[in-house]
Amino acid sequence: MGTGAGEFGISRIVRLMPAYWVSVLLGAAVYASFHLGKGVPGLVVPNLTMLQGGLGVGNVDAVYWTLWVEVHFYFLAALLAAAGITYRSCLVFMALWLFGGVFADESGSKLLQVMLVPTWSPYFVAGMALFMIHRFGPTLLLWGYVAVSWLLALHWGAWRAGHVFRTADERVVAAAVTAIFAVMILVATGRLARLRWRGLTVLGALTYPLYLTHSQVALPLLDRAYPALPRWPALALLTAACLLVAYAVHRLVERPAGAWLRAGLKASLAPLRAAGRGTAAPVHALPLPLPRSPSAHDDLNEPPAAEPRAADPRAAEPQAAEPRAAEAPGLLRPSPH
Repeated sequence: MGTGAGEFGISRIVRLMPAYWVSVLLGAAVYASFHLGKGVPGLVVPNLTMLQGGLGVGNVDAVYWTLWVEVHFYFLAALLAAAGITYRSCLVFMALWLFGGVFADESGSKLLQVMLVPTWSPYFVAGMALFMIHRFGPTLLLWGYVAVSWLLALHWGAWRAGHVFRTADERVVAAAVTAIFAVMILVATGRLARLRWRGLTVLGALTYPLYLTHSQVALPLLDRAYPALPRWPALALLTAACLLVAYAVHRLVERPAGAWLRAGLKASLAPLRAAGRGTAAPVHALPLPLPRSPSAHDDLNEPPAAEPRAADPRAAEPQAAEPRAAEAPGLLRPSPH
């Protein structure tokens, strides 16, 4: 079976939220202690939901805007997971998203533009296509998705340079976008498989907490480190401090909190799964024990007999010959971090 919407949602919550909550609270602490940044209570509370972008509320840290773009993708990906993730459904999903984004821009529909984020969707679609190339092998159709996504990314990059970052050079933006696609193509086709240094795994794990906390760490340190120290020693000090905080968040927060969240959220889905099978959920799978009225036949010294498990009707279903894209974890995880 492929990953369902519930499992997909759990994976995203576990991955994103623990470090994010620490980052928001760190911003509040920096503001309370040094009056730096934007960690005021009126922003901290809505920011803890990660929904402030849709509420029209400012971010405690400027980098959070990318997370709101990701949330759009995760919502759409959850709909795909609910329908069933297969090789074919992913191809259809990517085509609908690419064309839907162009139609949203053409029609000027605010709702469609908000839902489909057409200025950013090419990166997500390209990420999905490149993962499928990596997982199942290259095809002309998949390379077509990558090429169209690259061209759309160039278009929206040039638009952004002219309308959002007005001092940006379109040629530099195009070169940067092309370089990003080139690196990801090398990864998808295995051309960088020789890079086996174990430290890359640690650095990869630190990218997300470092991305979230580096600004909050640097704010109180920057004025004290520079110009008291020369430029390069001050930069080295700030870099070391940011990496240290990111490592602490990863080891002390992400790992234990992620395990706790995963277990609790999976237990929360147990009654839903049991209802789908037409059986009662075992008590130990529920988040909290359910109270039960004692009867005259209860023996308080003996546990109740286990309820017989109903046969899973899905076990008799024939296996589809179509490859299932969700067999590899992380299909829908094109994270910028």
